[in-house]
Amino acid sequence: MNSDSKIGQSVLRREDLRLLTGRGQYTDDHPVRQALHLAVLRSPAAYARIIRLDVSAARAMPGVFTVVTAEDIHDWIAPMVAPSKMLHYQPTQMPALAVDVVRYVGEPVVVVAAVDRYRAEDALEAIQLELEPLDAEHDPERAAAEQAPILHPELSSNVLVSREFVRGDPTQGFADADHTVGGRFRFRRKTPVALENRACFAEFDAGRRQLRLTSSTQVPGIVKDAIAEFVRLPGIQITVIAPDVGGGFGGKTSVYPEELLVSALAVKLGRTVKWTGDRMEDLLATSQAFDEVVDAELAVAADGSILALRAKVTGDVGAYSIYPWTAGIEPVQAISFMPGPYRITNYQGSARAVATPKAPAGPYRGVGRPISTFVMERLMDMAAARVGLDPVVFRQKNLINPDEFPFRTGSGIVWDRSAFQEGIAAAALRFDYDHRRREQQRARETGRLVGIGVASYAELTGIGSRISASPGMPINTGTDTCCLTLDSTGRLTAAFGCASHGQGHETILAQVVADATGACLDDITIVVGDTSAVPYSTGSYASRSAVLSGGAALKAGRELRERLLNVAAHAMQTTPDQCDVLDSTVIHRQTNERLSFHTIARRVYTQVNLPEELRVELSVSAVYDPVFGTTSSATHMVQVEIDPVTLAVEIQAYVVAEDCGQMINPMLVEGQIRGAVAQGIGAALFEEVFYDETGQLQTASLADYLVPSAPEVPNLEIVHLDTQSPSTLGGFRGVGEGGTIGAPAAIANAISDALSGFGVGIQELPATPQRLFESLQSCEAYQSLLASHS
Repeated sequence: MNSDSKIGQSVLRREDLRLLTGRGQYTDDHPVRQALHLAVLRSPAAYARIIRLDVSAARAMPGVFTVVTAEDIHDWIAPMVAPSKMLHYQPTQMPALAVDVVRYVGEPVVVVAAVDRYRAEDALEAIQLELEPLDAEHDPERAAAEQAPILHPELSSNVLVSREFVRGDPTQGFADADHTVGGRFRFRRKTPVALENRACFAEFDAGRRQLRLTSSTQVPGIVKDAIAEFVRLPGIQITVIAPDVGGGFGGKTSVYPEELLVSALAVKLGRTVKWTGDRMEDLLATSQAFDEVVDAELAVAADGSILALRAKVTGDVGAYSIYPWTAGIEPVQAISFMPGPYRITNYQGSARAVATPKAPAGPYRGVGRPISTFVMERLMDMAAARVGLDPVVFRQKNLINPDEFPFRTGSGIVWDRSAFQEGIAAAALRFDYDHRRREQQRARETGRLVGIGVASYAELTGIGSRISASPGMPINTGTDTCCLTLDSTGRLTAAFGCASHGQGHETILAQVVADATGACLDDITIVVGDTSAVPYSTGSYASRSAVLSGGAALKAGRELRERLLNVAAHAMQTTPDQCDVLDSTVIHRQTNERLSFHTIARRVYTQVNLPEELRVELSVSAVYDPVFGTTSSATHMVQVEIDPVTLAVEIQAYVVAEDCGQMINPMLVEGQIRGAVAQGIGAALFEEVFYDETGQLQTASLADYLVPSAPEVPNLEIVHLDTQSPSTLGGFRGVGEGGTIGAPAAIANAISDALSGFGVGIQELPATPQRLFESLQSCEAYQSLLASHS
């Protein structure tokens, strides 16, 4: 990078001026005149037949405009079906409103549209709904059995997806092993808990036949296409806007019934229709994730070399195969990424996605990799202990070396190149690993429960067109577009297909455009989250925006720069190679003659003294496809101490050494890592969606569903390896999900290390005090330690 480069600089976030001063506009902030407000009657039962539904009293109430049931919208909205090319996949039909049967607590049954939300909510109380409970199996393993009641009778079983990978000869690898370690691991269900609940409103211009949906979504392009398909409107009549969005974390990457309902009702009623969810609705009906049971085993030679790995994942995917990602997105990715960054030549893995009467499971920050990393890293620590090697040394022995890239894993994933070995070395150095081990030993001698945990992982980011973001999904998630225009005043507008929900797109993409064109940052406006701004878009998910949107910005910016140089060189009677571009100005290198972008734009748009070949619009559209994507990686190291009485876990030190390629903005990279680690801490210690044996949600408020607060999140030390990707324009890699991937595994290993003297290892997350107590209560050594503190 040259000294004038904006890439690599910690530029302050441009969007923060409005967001931190209360001038942001989230979906519910937008003023909508004479809107009808929706309230949703949701199922109070997990799996039941609707035997009576009477909405007549609600329809008669003052202020109620209409009450709508599944029967009313039969011809308006088709059920959502998530297609896939996967073998052994059974799609489900997800209706906008329950038809005859409800399949999870919180499923929409009736919607009321009234002049305000209060009267809409009041009308819900007048609706008479009678349900007849049906037999269902709530445990995913029992639900997968042949004799289990089937949640969708039209299907052959509750197993919606099954997938298997085999590479090498795992049977021989286990036969040759000197040691094997393994067990059953469980990652409990969680939910995104974005600061902003889901919300949307639809406006319909009957004269122009134009529908405009504003939604707190991560995927406006996918929502647009879903409205076209399921509400049966021509795509040219639909615009979807994602304004300021208060967090998404994957929970806003799916298409929800409420978005289809407000759109269809706006068209049918000719009125603006608005819905804003509350926190209980968010916890009931926003997609959930991370509910997997994994049986895994690792075979190791006497010298510590890994010989083989086998694993079986059973994922509880809830009541429906979520649109558009399908039920396979979590369990299939968990088994696909199980080998991690290690040299494993013999691998057998299988996954199944099982339907149960719970809220549908969908993407959550990290998608599958937090589970696979938790399992693999626990196996790594268990194996290191078995062969008598330090956990760091054992990993260094088995991590893929720099000269082995590109490396194909047992599931077929290819790591192009990343700093696997460099990352663990850098983390150990910053963590002062050897010193902390010595201090840990001294602490143990005084009875303190101090543990050190390590976790290394790799992930694919910026995935291109050859790999779908979800297995078999027939939607192109591997490209993004930049439409870049220099207007007659010399200002640039760059529009992208991505959508921002807190990452800082307006800042980092402006930095890339500035670098590619030579423009001043202040002369650049970034447009994201608007389907009318680019021909095709999907949105933001899967750590893709820096790679795909950044790559598109580089392509478009370089082309526009070339056009500007050609016009300026003609005006200065020189050649483009004799000119530089800096601060929105073309400068003749020898004479120092200068032409501003404003002047060049006026020359082009007024066609003053320009030859035919230079009479081009200063507007460029570029699509970027990284084809396969690239590899991001990191090593996390953490030290914890456990209170022997309360069994509360205190995180005392935390280091992340990450390789996210060429950093566009180091400050924003650190923000992404810190936020993701905080969510990873939640998964490791606090967060759990809990359903009882009847399918009733027991964590329907933030008093019951615990998320980490500031005191639980330690100060992080971050080491940036900043190695450029060989596979992407600009050398960029994604970084948005990494903290959620590494943190649960590292913390689980640290807790296991702290409790190793009691023979206790963590195989289930979150590791709550209750779970720790249950695992320790029969241990005499722990009881003796506890007695010494009484």
